[in-house]
Amino acid sequence: MASLQQTMFSLQSKLPPSSFQIAKSLPIRRTTLPLRISGGNAAGARMSATAAGSYAMALADVAKKNDTLESTSADIEKLEKVFSDPQVLNFFANPTVELEKKRLVIDEIVESSSLQSHHTSNFLNILVDANRIDIVTDIVKEFEMVYNKITDTQLAEVRSVVKLEEPQLAQIAKQVRKLTGAKNVRVKTVLDPSLVAGFTIRYGDSGSKLIDMSVKKQLEDIAAQLELGEIQLAA
Repeated sequence: MASLQQTMFSLQSKLPPSSFQIAKSLPIRRTTLPLRISGGNAAGARMSATAAGSYAMALADVAKKNDTLESTSADIEKLEKVFSDPQVLNFFANPTVELEKKRLVIDEIVESSSLQSHHTSNFLNILVDANRIDIVTDIVKEFEMVYNKITDTQLAEVRSVVKLEEPQLAQIAKQVRKLTGAKNVRVKTVLDPSLVAGFTIRYGDSGSKLIDMSVKKQLEDIAAQLELGEIQLAA
């Protein structure tokens, strides 16, 4: 988070105040391929998925051929955090910002995030030049799926109220490996105060399977049994 703040501070210094305010106020664009077709938002969403999948497969293919798949995957995970900030996406989607300024900010993101693979930095510049940086978050998701398929890796999203220790995460990974038969298990952690206590594990194709060990789930089960509806906890 500190590195992201430093990047955004530098970003501000490179733009006139008026331009930066425009970048902050613009909505995130969801443009995709150069070819435009009619059909409304549903068609646009399908095109976005197609474009993101194509870019993700191309990046994974280059990384695999150059034996940098693991470092590229680590870079993509860092980029997911950087571009989860709408302010960053809005800056790159801003048509009033010169291309060269966007490239300079890409260089700062590469440095501040300590990206390991030069393929990743080259890829980001390609997206900027092609005016496709606005679908980078979709590309991240698609790359994750491609990577998991190539390496026979099962993704397990673990949500908990407090940060779990490494031994606990290792035990969860071991259990998911038994359940799925996957060669590898990658654990992604998310803090979720709404669970009250305990944790949940989501895995399988598109997160189709769920193990719920949260207090919230236990309370909901009790409420259902008593036919009291959802229990409202005092703040």
